Amino acid sequence: REELCGRSAECSLHLEVIVDRPLQVFHVEVKIKDINDNPPVFRNREQRLFIPESRQLDSRFPIEGAVDADIGANALLTYTLSPSDFFSLDIRANDELGKSLSLELRKSLDREETPELHLLLTATDGGKPELEGRVQLLITVLDVNDNAPVFDQDLYRVHLLETIANGTLVTRLNASDADEGVNGEVIFSFGGGDPPDIQEKFKIDSTSGEISVIGNLDYEEKKSYEIQVKAVDKGSPPMSNHCKVLVKVLDVNDNAPELAITSLSLPIREDAPLGTVIALIMVSDLDSGVNGQVTCSLTPNAPFKLVSTFKNYYSLVLDSTLDRETTSEYKVVVTARDGGSPPLWTTASVSVEVADVND
Repeated sequence: REELCGRSAECSLHLEVIVDRPLQVFHVEVKIKDINDNPPVFRNREQRLFIPESRQLDSRFPIEGAVDADIGANALLTYTLSPSDFFSLDIRANDELGKSLSLELRKSLDREETPELHLLLTATDGGKPELEGRVQLLITVLDVNDNAPVFDQDLYRVHLLETIANGTLVTRLNASDADEGVNGEVIFSFGGGDPPDIQEKFKIDSTSGEISVIGNLDYEEKKSYEIQVKAVDKGSPPMSNHCKVLVKVLDVNDNAPELAITSLSLPIREDAPLGTVIALIMVSDLDSGVNGQVTCSLTPNAPFKLVSTFKNYYSLVLDSTLDRETTSEYKVVVTARDGGSPPLWTTASVSVEVADVND
């Protein structure tokens, strides 16, 4: 199911069974249900955090969560942290982003007393039986430079049309550092855990914090991007902070409908009964919403008509009697038109030859 449908909640295969003589079509929809066959997986076996000893109590330090390829309850993750006097696990639910994990400081750090801490983070899914994934948290306690950059927002939300031009400004991030001199100068960069397509689609100005588009966006390829941005000062040792930028790609009607005509039952006898199926037609559109809603029309209509059989499937059927001696061949045009504004359409021609009967 994960290979066929990925993270989609609905997973089904559409089959078409065609019986000849007489021509009939049967549509079969096979729904694939998820089982808990994928454990939670962390991107790396260990995560390293560098935390100054001067950080205040209740400070939070973002850590990366796990990913479960299953869906529903099988992918509903709970997290537990190994016992620690210094840290507790803070979990916050975001509507689009799932859960954001942070370590929350509960006891003041002293580098001279405890220079390093090793913790174990466990992710457990909601399947039966439960599956687990673990990651080591290696915390190094640092000295001096006691103010980290602070973003004015933890989460930035941006909506972009998929046709946006390269070089367009996505958003400008703002992070301030209370320190003076080089300790207060901030450098912006993408987080090391961002997937490769982030670097291919976006760039960030290390000085201004401006994020711009550098690659083509395609709603049909990916509907949203979650970008983790890191702000680091120039102190020694440097201090950092993080924020997330959620970019939602908006659909544009940039895909014309596709039309396929199969199983032509030709030529057709001039004494064929009304309702005889002549051809099977399938239409599709990669766009979503009204941009992906396709309607079919026939020109000219007589002596045929289109009958919708199943979702985007149509049959070309005989609608009135034929007489080869009057008309021996018909040329009809099938037009598939989507609901976008302006609409896009595709046409296909069908030649129907009438076979003679000794009448």
